[in-house]
Amino acid sequence: MERENCSSVTEFIFLGISNNTVNKVTLFTMVLLVYLINLLANLGMITLIWMGPQLHTPMYFFLSHLSFCDLCYSIAIGPKMLLDLFAKNKSISFHGCALQFLVFCIFADSECLLLAVMAYDLYKAVSSPLLYAVSMSSGVCSLLMEGVYLVGMADALIHTTLAFRLCFCGSNEINQFFCDVPPLLLLSCSDTQVNELVIFTVFGFIELSTISGVLVSYCYIILSVLKIHSAEGRFKAFSTCTSHRTAVAIFQGTMLFMYFRPSSSYSLDQDKITSLFYTVMIPMLNPLIYSLRNKDVKEALEKLKNKWL
Repeated sequence: MERENCSSVTEFIFLGISNNTVNKVTLFTMVLLVYLINLLANLGMITLIWMGPQLHTPMYFFLSHLSFCDLCYSIAIGPKMLLDLFAKNKSISFHGCALQFLVFCIFADSECLLLAVMAYDLYKAVSSPLLYAVSMSSGVCSLLMEGVYLVGMADALIHTTLAFRLCFCGSNEINQFFCDVPPLLLLSCSDTQVNELVIFTVFGFIELSTISGVLVSYCYIILSVLKIHSAEGRFKAFSTCTSHRTAVAIFQGTMLFMYFRPSSSYSLDQDKITSLFYTVMIPMLNPLIYSLRNKDVKEALEKLKNKWL
């Protein structure tokens, strides 16, 4: 009955990042540059891991999927955002909005879970290097990734279904540059308590499981490292976790800030900057974090360059 009393919304209008013409030119140039680096870095990482035999290990298998997730959710948002910076009509269809949010949610959730899996992989590599190849076989790695994507898809379907069954009977202007839950909840004239409860429970459970998994893995890693007698060995073991710790801190910190607040505390103008960071910057940073100080990646890149030149 509630749905029948709602006026039919066939499209949404994005208000975008900025209305200042001068700022738009600067913003477009910067975002385009970052987005192109994002595409090249993630595609390059996937290609390098696929073509480099020395990178066919569990760590790089998971890293290739991290790049794939970054690539997918940034592609779902980036091109439309760049076009809308100068477009007069910043509309997106109702179903297009639902699809954009679904794709974003699937791969953002999957990346969240994948970071926990990568922490577990690091624990196995540090604590039992002799049995590492057996405990993290290709079959185990594939099963872990299947679980990551299945949970990501299930969570995304729940949030998408609940969000797009809401009543939108007033304005259809989304004060954001892509379809996301917080601005949609503010736009709805329905009771959004169920949606907020689901965000805090379902997504909250995923976040809690991920962070707990990472923390537990690192506790075991620290205990394993402390058993190493040589200072050089301890330093080397800790340094292998540096890139992962950085990626977890950036991604999880941003997600917790964005989604674990009551709707009354949302500042959409502030959230646009945060959203821009995790939809464009983080996907660019991840491959750089894992490659700039990585000896194996540099060696694989050098071999590939010598092979093709």
